[in-house]
Amino acid sequence: MNVITDIAAQGLTRALSEQARGLTYADLPDEVRALARQCVLDTIACTLAGASEKLTTLLLAEMAEQGGREEASVIGHAARLPAASAALVNGAAGHALDYDDVNMAMPGHPSVAILPALLALAEVRGASGAEVIAAFVAGYELQCRIGTTISPGHYDVLGFHSTATVGSFGAAAACAHLLGLDAEQSATALGIAGTQAAGLKSMFGTMCKPLHAGKAAYHGLLAAKLAARGFTSRADVLECAQGFARTHSPDFNPERAFAVPPGGFHIRNNLFKYHAACYLTHAPIETARKLRAQHGVTPDKVARIHLQLDDACDRVCNIPAPRTGLEAKFSLRLTTAMALAGVDTGGLTNYSEATAADPVLIALRDKVELDFRPRTGPTKAVLTLELTDGTRLTAQHDSGAPASDVADQGRRLEAKFTALAEPILGRGKTGDLLGEIGRLDALKDVRGLLALCVA
Repeated sequence: MNVITDIAAQGLTRALSEQARGLTYADLPDEVRALARQCVLDTIACTLAGASEKLTTLLLAEMAEQGGREEASVIGHAARLPAASAALVNGAAGHALDYDDVNMAMPGHPSVAILPALLALAEVRGASGAEVIAAFVAGYELQCRIGTTISPGHYDVLGFHSTATVGSFGAAAACAHLLGLDAEQSATALGIAGTQAAGLKSMFGTMCKPLHAGKAAYHGLLAAKLAARGFTSRADVLECAQGFARTHSPDFNPERAFAVPPGGFHIRNNLFKYHAACYLTHAPIETARKLRAQHGVTPDKVARIHLQLDDACDRVCNIPAPRTGLEAKFSLRLTTAMALAGVDTGGLTNYSEATAADPVLIALRDKVELDFRPRTGPTKAVLTLELTDGTRLTAQHDSGAPASDVADQGRRLEAKFTALAEPILGRGKTGDLLGEIGRLDALKDVRGLLALCVA
């Protein structure tokens, strides 16, 4: 069948769920398997680093108070919770520092919506590493395909946080895959996920943004488990009248779901983060780092700063005068100033009230003039500096290009993992965990890997 016939015959929801449930480990090229392992590595690292954040400890206290069976690990803690509760806490922790991966097809954070749910379920079931990889890629591809059908209006115009909304579908599809649900149950799981999906961009800079990721994982796992029990829902949640797409986007286009992404898999366009801030600040950060390194720019030499960006950035990360570490992660002006001043934007402790109140950074921040232009690409930036001696310097960067060398990317991610995990786990356990993730495909049971995530 061609795409249009396939959608007409089955409906978009069923067509996507069938595609996801039919994906097997054997279908995956070696590079896709490697990328899946990298997503697991990066997500666990970010979750360990976010495990002690206040929002994580608040959620953990609440979920522990609610009680239930101790069946799944809370990463970075000794506590065990019911699987759905663990998914909620781990998802929020994984997104707490805004250091987790991105895919612009959603657009949002793909792995942190899926893996907390999938790993909790895999731990309960004693699933193999290969089963986890296949289920993860199935959920990843489905959520990116859904994201393309409702972009750009869902995120850019209406203000929904796609990690929360679209991510709920990805988590449901991955968990349905691991449970081996049939066609009817899988489509039903998407229906249950769709009616729970929620999350607002207006919450960026608050604890609710990480909560969105946790809730996506929670909703997805709950949806798959309810569908397995025979809970009912619509099997056409995406396309039906007053369904998810028609209520959540002004430009729904179901045919885009089956467009072949570059490289044949959406996961090949996964973007990992090396700055612990909103991804749309990364291109400005890179331009500022480039000018500082190439020309020896220091704060006292800067007279004016002109930053040209896509106007979508104005609705995502334009907090003009942040006061907290979380707000700093969503401030184009402050993160640019940090990079120009030589502050390590990958350093987790550098996003703080002290940084936001630093007089040198505030003086630089207030020199940044933002020039928003329509449809220039949200991952692109052009930075022009006018120095006190009249010199003008310009640099540009596009942070939307995936790495061309997956092996080299893996080495960078291992360094990031070590930096984030060692303070929590110690050197020995960090090395052991790194080794287990590296041989994830061969693991007969992932419970040993998750046991290493306990602080």
